Amino acid sequence: MKISILLPYKENYSPEYPGAVSLFVASMIKLSKFKTTTKVYGSTGYKTYLTKNYVNISLNKGLFSSQTKQYIDNFVKTQDNDVDLIEIHNRPNYALQLEKLNKNLILYFHNDPNTMLGSKTLDEKIKLVDLCKNIIFNSFWSKNQFLMNLPAKYKKSEKLIVIHQSINKKKINLNKKKKLISFVGKLNSAKGYDIFGKTIIKILNKYPDWSANVIGDEPREEFNFNHKKLNLLGFKKHKDVLLNFEKTSIAVVCSRWNEPFGRTSLEASSRGCGVIISNRGGLPETITNGIILKELSTRSLFKEIENLIKNPKKLKKLQTESLKNFTLNDHFISKKIDECRRKNLKSIVYINKQNDLRNLKILHVTNFNERHNGRLFYNSGRRINNGFIRLDHSVLELSDRDIVSYSRKLNDFKGSNKLNNKLLEIISNYLPDIIVFGHADLIENQTIEFIKKNYPNIKLCQWFLDRMDGEWIKNKDRFVKKINLMDANFCTTEPKSLKFSNYKNVFYMPNCVDQSLEKLEIYNNHYFKSDVFFAMSHGVHRGVLKKGKIDAREHLINNLINITPNIKFDCYGLNGNQPVWSDDFLKILSQNKIGLNLSQGKSSNYYSSDRFSQLIGNGLLVMIDEKTKIGDFFEKDEIITYNNISDLSEKIVKYSEDNYARKKIAKKGRVKYFKYFNSKIVADFIINKTFGINKKYFWEKFL
Repeated sequence: MKISILLPYKENYSPEYPGAVSLFVASMIKLSKFKTTTKVYGSTGYKTYLTKNYVNISLNKGLFSSQTKQYIDNFVKTQDNDVDLIEIHNRPNYALQLEKLNKNLILYFHNDPNTMLGSKTLDEKIKLVDLCKNIIFNSFWSKNQFLMNLPAKYKKSEKLIVIHQSINKKKINLNKKKKLISFVGKLNSAKGYDIFGKTIIKILNKYPDWSANVIGDEPREEFNFNHKKLNLLGFKKHKDVLLNFEKTSIAVVCSRWNEPFGRTSLEASSRGCGVIISNRGGLPETITNGIILKELSTRSLFKEIENLIKNPKKLKKLQTESLKNFTLNDHFISKKIDECRRKNLKSIVYINKQNDLRNLKILHVTNFNERHNGRLFYNSGRRINNGFIRLDHSVLELSDRDIVSYSRKLNDFKGSNKLNNKLLEIISNYLPDIIVFGHADLIENQTIEFIKKNYPNIKLCQWFLDRMDGEWIKNKDRFVKKINLMDANFCTTEPKSLKFSNYKNVFYMPNCVDQSLEKLEIYNNHYFKSDVFFAMSHGVHRGVLKKGKIDAREHLINNLINITPNIKFDCYGLNGNQPVWSDDFLKILSQNKIGLNLSQGKSSNYYSSDRFSQLIGNGLLVMIDEKTKIGDFFEKDEIITYNNISDLSEKIVKYSEDNYARKKIAKKGRVKYFKYFNSKIVADFIINKTFGINKKYFWEKFL
């Protein structure tokens, strides 16, 4: 992996006068697994650099030319085609200017994003989220500043992460600590030096055995605090600052301004100091054990310092815990950064074992038919949903068509805007591991693309149950529209027979049964109202047939009735008999011996409507056209197939009279289907294929 790191213009990547950004970058490079393929780019007048892989960008000084533009242009010229990743530190405007490179970009924020060129406005922030592979903040405070006024759909984007700064961890002998109080930083009011100066004079006057060191300078703002025990050391090299903290007992960081993080308190904590900080910005995130000032004043600071001086045991405990609990070390943070880099290049499979797929958070988006008041409760979406739950996953349901139905307005006539926005808000709150779409046509591709960009770790898949051939070719278009956006796609027709240009991520999915829905064992019944049950609805979800609505199945059934005169048929959805729904459907089903499964049009390989699972799952003897090839899944004594209407008529007569054979076949068929095609297995199939886990299922050996 080739990585280019771009520093802010004028950032001193030198041990002579390094800034916090330079120190962070240098320490991360030394421990990175990609250090040999990483280059750091910057512009400094110093001749010595923190690491050997530094490239200094030379600039021509011009009266009217932009140094920043020249800096970016010269950087672009240095970039080879094989650079995998460009990491930009603390300059969001650089990221916006580098869009033209079409490279993977990572942006690091070390300051308040709301104060920086390129991230002050809402439009700029949204542009950065869309553009960058990751935006890394040095504190949760900085991240929250970035999130201010940002639309909800962005707020939990996986692109936005926090990686704190770090320092090397070192063994410290606390017994060698001196009675020394230290202040390190710019000697100005923003850093609270005026508060520290007034306080420390009072402390040193009251406790003459203590002394204080001040490291830093500030030519633009002058405070004169003098005391014989107050050592004004001026600017010191970083190594000397750390040596000072090793002997310091109490370190004070009393900033007035909102420190985005606060490296000084981090370093003091790593060297076993008793650290006192103000409650500003990201400062509280820099320490594991320390004292946070409730009030930023000389009175409050004096009280806390004096309390530690007067209680040596308390001070020693604070120092000990500070060392013991210090976690933000270079090794830990470097690993987090490298992990982030790997994720962006997808060089790691994060979930590659079946055992890892436990207790997933699943968002299931399909039509749960809430608006039909339970009439369509018995549907495949609910069966699949039950399967996820039986696998001990957490499942959140989003009934897309119901949302649309409830949300139609003049400015959103279809209700789809409300639906798509709601989906993104749900994702930001629920953060699922996988999103399962079922016939979710109203979810726009643009929405899915947003999810893929901002939540790259979320797996996506879709299932589709309808015919996709012949006169139903438009269904194929609906399915294909989302294929390339999904990690896996599932349909109830053999993918090869549908002639997808690429069906490597398209899988055959059988209609499943569920133990809570298919509860009947009709083969055990003794009373039957009729011999043969057949029902169709023409897809009419309003509960009644449309006038003049007819298909070829109606002609076939009528012919079958005519050539089988001694058989009593119980048919719905044709010949003026309205469709039957919900529990009425089950009651009528239980009064019949044989269930006839007919799909519209010519038979397709392994295609059947979910009616098949309802019939066989409730213990009817099921008859289905052998051309569907569904019979491949069964033995001859588990299901009945037929090859033409005459064959079907003969078999209906035979098994309506032979109760023993009918019951035996019906029972074995139901047992077989529940064993290999239950909702739990099909749900497991969907999840494993989506996560790329190679596990074989019963039906796959027939395809």
